[in-house]
Amino acid sequence: MAGLAVAVVAVSTSAILVDVSDAPSLVKAVWRVVFMTALVAPFAVRERDQFESVSGTDWVLVTVSGALLAGHFAAWFASIDYTSIAASTTLVQTQPAFVAVGAWLLLDERVTARVAGGIVVAIAGSVLLSAGGLLGGATVGSNPSLGNALAVLGAASAAGYVLAGRSVRQRLSLAPYVFVVYGVCAATLVAVAVWQGTTLTGYAAHEWVLFLGMAVGPGLLGHTVINWSLKYVESSVVSVTLLGEPVGSAVLALVLLAEVPGPFTVVGGAVILVGIAVTATARNT
Repeated sequence: MAGLAVAVVAVSTSAILVDVSDAPSLVKAVWRVVFMTALVAPFAVRERDQFESVSGTDWVLVTVSGALLAGHFAAWFASIDYTSIAASTTLVQTQPAFVAVGAWLLLDERVTARVAGGIVVAIAGSVLLSAGGLLGGATVGSNPSLGNALAVLGAASAAGYVLAGRSVRQRLSLAPYVFVVYGVCAATLVAVAVWQGTTLTGYAAHEWVLFLGMAVGPGLLGHTVINWSLKYVESSVVSVTLLGEPVGSAVLALVLLAEVPGPFTVVGGAVILVGIAVTATARNT
């Protein structure tokens, strides 16, 4: 669980870095994952002999995991263009429910009543955390139905990414696994950017520093540590722990950007932490 705590802190920096950058959302996602792939490549090369023992089924699962990670980024970022940030954030944070069901159906992971209760509490906290924006008259967006659907698709894609990783990580070490996953994710996002006609180059120097920061912080110390933990911790626990991200982001925004959280953020964050604690301790009972 200590590794997951590090990962949550790391991914919590993502919102700050994304907020500071002026580049299009898809461009941020592309370069974040491209740099992540490049940074883990030397470690994957050192363990390249493992690729020879990977079964055909595992290659399919790793490829699917990378494509689902790309789908998560693309769908979630796009949802913000059509619906409110509060609605998008709330819906994308329902992914622990998808993971719990998928882990039970596909991985034979038993979901106890206490784990299920913790997931429900954490999701309820995420709804509370976003309720301030929803009740405060936030802009609904140009097509809220489409935006909300995309956010749910982003949640389901993130769940599939976690579930596929949980399965393969039992047989493949970290560096080779994340290298292929990130590589597939990067290739998929680049293809989407090219298809949309998005310009991927020509940004100011400080933007490239931010792209690299996204790769090192929320990328390597966040997603890579999450993938490491999937070998040792149940996927449902990993998934619900990530609901701590908006709590960490709110704390960092207070410290770095002087953004004072409202009452819904404070109460919702506390409820999320309770849900995470219930879920995490349930695996030891």
